[in-house]
Amino acid sequence: MDNTNQKKAIIHSEIALFLRGLIIGKVLTLIVIGGLLWWLLKPNLLSRNSVDSSNQNSNTVPNNGNNRSTFQTVANVPTDSFNYGGSTAWASIRQLVDTQIQSDRPELKLRYIDPVNSSPGSSSGIRMLLDGQLDFAQSSRPFTDEEQAIAKERGFTLEQRQVGKDGIAVVVNPSLNVSGLTVDQLQKIYLGQITNWNQVGGPNLPITPFSQQPKDADTVIFPSNSDLKNQALGSNVQYVYSTTEAVRQLRKTPGGVYYASARSVVPQCSVKALPLGGTFSQLISPYRQPMVSPEQCPRQRNQLNTQAIKNGSYPIPANLFVIIKQNKGREQQIGDAYAKLLLTDQGQKAIEQAGFVGVR
Repeated sequence: MDNTNQKKAIIHSEIALFLRGLIIGKVLTLIVIGGLLWWLLKPNLLSRNSVDSSNQNSNTVPNNGNNRSTFQTVANVPTDSFNYGGSTAWASIRQLVDTQIQSDRPELKLRYIDPVNSSPGSSSGIRMLLDGQLDFAQSSRPFTDEEQAIAKERGFTLEQRQVGKDGIAVVVNPSLNVSGLTVDQLQKIYLGQITNWNQVGGPNLPITPFSQQPKDADTVIFPSNSDLKNQALGSNVQYVYSTTEAVRQLRKTPGGVYYASARSVVPQCSVKALPLGGTFSQLISPYRQPMVSPEQCPRQRNQLNTQAIKNGSYPIPANLFVIIKQNKGREQQIGDAYAKLLLTDQGQKAIEQAGFVGVR
């Protein structure tokens, strides 16, 4: 091989080596750049995958907050003006909840009607419903067999729809030194069988029981299945028109006692609620501990012991019922609609804001 050909072979060999090195270098460079880009973009990719997964979950799992039943979601609410009435314990519901209902459902007009010749209460409200003076009634007790019998005689029946829970509290003058009462003692006080506070561990002081007339009573301490329900109250019982009047009387009667809706009387400044129980070892206060003294009130007020009422440990419950006239007419339609409104999530929350315990 001459020198010229030898030089050409050497040049071709060097060019081949150069090109091979160049290609390998570019490949390595691309690998390094690709790896660097992947490392830099990895957090964004993970974040995007996380967001996509979250979006998929949000599409498949419903938002419970959007499924809340409200006053707006209740169907078949009649458009008209309706009369209602009954329990005085429902006063805070009428002020707070019914106002919200009529604001959200302006087509519905509710008009509270007081009884003419008796005091307002569960009993008078049911009686007015039976007599056609109300379209539905609010009650702090279940209707009785006698009331259902009257309804059937008049061509319809009664239905009760529970929408809340309350309790019956016993209140006395704040100066009275009594640790509490059993349910049996309370009943005997109103039957006239216990007449002095020293018979239940208190001072030597005559007992003055205050009560609404039984025919107008808002709450009851003798269950409908009790043999005591038809017994006459003691001759020392003094009758009052309302809880407001009873509280006023207790303020000036050291030996006075009264029972009513716990929600109505527990926050009052001028009376003291007593713990109640099946026995003295089971006394439960109707208010949340610690008790607020009269000197602290009204800056602070005693609050309802909702926990004891909710778990059923409080000895005298008082459930809240909408009493509906089952007559296939406008009364049944509004009674059913009103109960449904109160049983919505919004209605139950409002009932608790009014100081009671919900049932859902």
